[in-house]
Amino acid sequence: MTGPLAPRPVRFTSRDLALVAVFVGIMAALGLVPALYPFGIAVPITAQSLGVMLAGAVLGARRGALSMLVFLALVAVGLPLLAGGVGGFGVFFTPRVGFLVGFPVAAYVVGALTERSAPPYTLHRGIVANFLGGVVALYLFGVVGIMAVGRVGIDAAATPLAVYLPGDVIKVVIAAVVARGVHAGYPGLLTGRRAERQSTPV
Repeated sequence: MTGPLAPRPVRFTSRDLALVAVFVGIMAALGLVPALYPFGIAVPITAQSLGVMLAGAVLGARRGALSMLVFLALVAVGLPLLAGGVGGFGVFFTPRVGFLVGFPVAAYVVGALTERSAPPYTLHRGIVANFLGGVVALYLFGVVGIMAVGRVGIDAAATPLAVYLPGDVIKVVIAAVVARGVHAGYPGLLTGRRAERQSTPV
């Protein structure tokens, strides 16, 4: 299909790809923080959901989601980048699969909400975006994954999530504070992507 109604291909510049690579590295670094399994829960508490929020809040929707897809691809081929030194395709058949699949979606949601409200990046809007994407969206995928792998009902799958919530609320605030500082220092990170979308013919 050609003409003004044709879908515009997604293009990433070398700068975009460099930023994506940086956040893949950040996710790998956060994986060095030990995983916690309080009360014998099947899915560990890790620091990597903070990286998901940061990816969306700093890079925006497309680049944030791409960074998570690249990270998951590296995990799938066997690199032990998940918390606890875990990697390999087999991890996608464990109860944590829903959260893993939700990483790029959560980053995209955080990024889309952040782009919609910026500029300038404000702390309260950042907190809302991080919570809706990095907690609500991610938990939805996580519950579905636990239900599918564990073959349990929604109550049994969702109840343990209460253990994650206090720490994730702290991550929401941390990610918003960090993102505000980054955007204050580099104000063009999101505005360039927003201008590109607005110039696309419809």
